[in-house]
Amino acid sequence: MVVSSTKLLLSICVLILVSSCCQGQGRVDPSFRIRAVNLGGWLVTEGWIKPSLFDGIVNKDFLDGTALQFKSVTTGKYLCSEQGGGSIIVANRPAASGWETFRLWRINETAFNFRVFDKQFIGLSTSGNGIDAVAISKAPGNSETFQILRNAGDRNRVRIKAPNGYYLQAKTEEQVTADSPGNKGWGDDDPSVFVMTVAGRLQGEFQVTNGYGPEKAPQVMREHWNTFIVEKDFEFISKSKLNAVRIPVGWWIGSGPIPPPPFVGGSLDSLDNAFLWAEKYGLKVIIDLHAAPGSQNGWEHSGSRDSSQEWGKTDENINQTVTVIEFLASRYAKSPSLYAVELINEPLSPGATLSTMIKYYKAGYAAVRRHSSTAFVVMSNRLGPMEPRELFPMASELHGSVIDLHYYNLFEEKFNNLNVQQNIDFVYNNRSSDLNHVTTSNGPLTFVGEWVAEWQVNGATKEDYQRFAKAQLEVYGRASFGWAYWTLRNVNNHWSLDWMIRNGYIKL
Repeated sequence: MVVSSTKLLLSICVLILVSSCCQGQGRVDPSFRIRAVNLGGWLVTEGWIKPSLFDGIVNKDFLDGTALQFKSVTTGKYLCSEQGGGSIIVANRPAASGWETFRLWRINETAFNFRVFDKQFIGLSTSGNGIDAVAISKAPGNSETFQILRNAGDRNRVRIKAPNGYYLQAKTEEQVTADSPGNKGWGDDDPSVFVMTVAGRLQGEFQVTNGYGPEKAPQVMREHWNTFIVEKDFEFISKSKLNAVRIPVGWWIGSGPIPPPPFVGGSLDSLDNAFLWAEKYGLKVIIDLHAAPGSQNGWEHSGSRDSSQEWGKTDENINQTVTVIEFLASRYAKSPSLYAVELINEPLSPGATLSTMIKYYKAGYAAVRRHSSTAFVVMSNRLGPMEPRELFPMASELHGSVIDLHYYNLFEEKFNNLNVQQNIDFVYNNRSSDLNHVTTSNGPLTFVGEWVAEWQVNGATKEDYQRFAKAQLEVYGRASFGWAYWTLRNVNNHWSLDWMIRNGYIKL
């Protein structure tokens, strides 16, 4: 009888242990919630977070991905790649849009390629007279390399020097050629003069490293990594009652000290330091693959060169990304601070298709599980047209899976005219409803991986910001995995959690 009682007691203990481990998709303590801050702009560059990082680049107006439009002073019309590419260049468009916009590929501080809408490059025709401007090449070479010369008195007036040594000119609306000596001054009577408009810029990791070049970039980036986030920041985070950091990284980190150009090595050392500091101050770490090979959304924070979204279009591309995840999981699996691995950040639909995401997430999940049975695996919801629960059928079957949601009262027209109270009500009503919709008892955990106490309201008081932050803390605190503020440090004060806490705007 004593033996039977002992067996019964042991069985009950085992059941309790198994039950507790199975709650919350594998979380030992189901009441634990991540209260994190993102370390944005550190290991993946975002120029708006720290603009001074770009100050030393020569001719920094012309970085990779800069979108340019050129209006002929003689025709009064814009240069255009006919049919978006694959044909001639004309100067007959009264307004500028996609076909009239040219993306730079920077060769050095003075030489550039021009990429058109359909991704061909401007060059000179190889048939006929050899001087007609065309956009037919899919890979740029010397014959697709140009220079931009600006007028000292009016920097928006430019000439474009072709590889044959002459300048492009709009002879007519239908004929753009490279045969002008460019010596008639900068008046409206010279067909080689164009008025340039900058329609967009990128300031990401590709831009900063290619902008500085292979000689200077390693020094500049190491200085940035060693000073932008330091050990004292982790101490501050811990003392501020946060319990985790979400660290964005780029795919090139998996290449170690010699990543593919123009990226430079060294960020891996900083990530190693982050884990050591996290262990010292009792913080959890979420590694976030913020930039995937080929860019998953075309934005600067995804490492894009020219706003193209190429990630996921080939199996090779997906396999390369899985290799990066496997590298990170294997490197940090034994660290007590590794809490989660986020497989990709903000894939943009419809370019990133649902089938592609499911295929990648399953492979990425398996890569993490080969090295850790306890680390959570975070899967970012797609941005753009999508259904908030579209990943549930897959993620619900994967132990320890988390869905990442990003909630900003910004970037959409509907927020432009909301006042203080309307923004706060939107959080309590709309965001709360959105979060409830994706937080289920038998589905993946939910994570508000990015949010910020910033909005489109002008003239808001400190108390207004406090109320707005409090509302978000209340609502996002209900996420079953937790939340992470974007970001720790930023030249824009309200985007800097460090500044917001020190100045009493946010209290945890």
